Amino acid sequence: MRKLGQSVDGAKVQNKKLKRPFILAAIMLAMFMNAIEGTIVSTAMPAIVSDLGGFSLYSWVFSGYLLMNAVTVLIYGKLSDILGRKPVLLFGIVVFLIGSLLCGFANSMTELIIYRFVQGFGAGAVAPVASTIVGDIYKNEERARVQGYLSSVWGISAVMGPALGGLLVESLTWKLVFWVNVPLGLLSFIGIWFFLHENIEKKKRDIDYLGATLLTLSISTLMVILVEGGVKWSWASAPVISLALVAIITFILFILQEKKAAEPMMPFEIWQERSILIANLVSLTTGVMMIGLSSFLPTFVQGVMERSPTVAGFTLTAMSIGWPIASMVSGRLLMKIGFKSTSLLGGCSLIFGSLILVWMKPEAGPLIAAMGSFFVGVGMGLTSTSFIVVIQKNVSWERRGIATASNMFMRNLGNTVGAALLGGIMNMRLQAYLNEHAPAGSGVTIDTANKLLNSEERMSLPENVVKVLQEGLTLSLQTIYLIVLGFAVISFLLLTRLRKNKNKNKNKNKNKNKNKNA
Repeated sequence: MRKLGQSVDGAKVQNKKLKRPFILAAIMLAMFMNAIEGTIVSTAMPAIVSDLGGFSLYSWVFSGYLLMNAVTVLIYGKLSDILGRKPVLLFGIVVFLIGSLLCGFANSMTELIIYRFVQGFGAGAVAPVASTIVGDIYKNEERARVQGYLSSVWGISAVMGPALGGLLVESLTWKLVFWVNVPLGLLSFIGIWFFLHENIEKKKRDIDYLGATLLTLSISTLMVILVEGGVKWSWASAPVISLALVAIITFILFILQEKKAAEPMMPFEIWQERSILIANLVSLTTGVMMIGLSSFLPTFVQGVMERSPTVAGFTLTAMSIGWPIASMVSGRLLMKIGFKSTSLLGGCSLIFGSLILVWMKPEAGPLIAAMGSFFVGVGMGLTSTSFIVVIQKNVSWERRGIATASNMFMRNLGNTVGAALLGGIMNMRLQAYLNEHAPAGSGVTIDTANKLLNSEERMSLPENVVKVLQEGLTLSLQTIYLIVLGFAVISFLLLTRLRKNKNKNKNKNKNKNKNKNA
């Protein structure tokens, strides 16, 4: 049993027995609580809108949560390096639980969105700090395996979330979708409180409040632009241009502030390490890919293949299955073939999965869609686990939190940018096709495509209109997956720039020296 007085790769710990299985269980509970929130709420949203009204605010229930999560993830990562992992993670869990309780008591859609902001504010601490704790309490050779366990939590939540959400809504009330977090969060809080012990150096720390404020302003305005641009406001409108200027100016001021701060919120020198730079860039590109898959694949399966929402959900579940399987396998691969080879294997899987989606025809059936989704999930699992392990290996304890958070932030940023970019391209391609091929006087618009996703409404449309809509949607989504393939190729090319494992080379030199001495 490892003692907390013994440093694990620079971790600052107390001289007490470190009960790692209990700590890991508590961390996995916190991760599960965070991960299941996305899928379980999606299933419950029709019932929530039916009860509270406010359909026009539908997207902000998700965007508000995503916004606060993305804004705070870097800040929590840095605070965990200054104040310690335990207080930051416990604070995040408490705020998340308060937000969850309030969401269940919401009486209007506006109230629900405000409470989702509170939830997201707490959720930003969970994933980066939990992963950082694993980096602190496990040795290099153990981290890949344990990070694989954490990744499997996301896969399990993706499978369980929709089913649990549907069961709670149909049998009881949508409020339980939020309140189910409470017992999970309390168990996690108790486990971390009693079993995780740290010894943080008591000295005056310079917290970069100005940097945190500038970063929050910059990311918040960017997120608002990406959510509302092209929907509420046109891209060339005064609000979008004004917000874009605010985002750019505050980000420039943030960079200037970080260069002169005693303890910067984002130490840019960690990006000078090639493996960290490439890991973060590939997390950005794979974040775009992930949102391209999860947002648009169900649309193709329901609208063009004319399958049920359950079948469409199955195609995404395939990605959620491939990801944790690959994450767990990557632990062994990292030890056997090294970090670069494991990452390149993941890059190949991303390309292969994307190619399946590009070549997918309407008559191919959902199994082909699920196969493409599965291989993209495998690629995500191999690369993401490799990145967390190599990042935590290349930084000291004092910077492990912000380094881990920066990688997760880049994936969140990829998700958000990808949603806006790919959504805009799909609408543009579909509108152009409809302008050219829609039957004269039919009044067919992009919004008419919504009827393809409902079997009853689809039956009410004329056959020639259904055909044009499906052809336009197929062409538009093929364009989306060509772009996704492009990002997969970019990811692979970036991965080829990684250096081979230094440790592996050291071991080879040791073996050579042993042979010479013999």
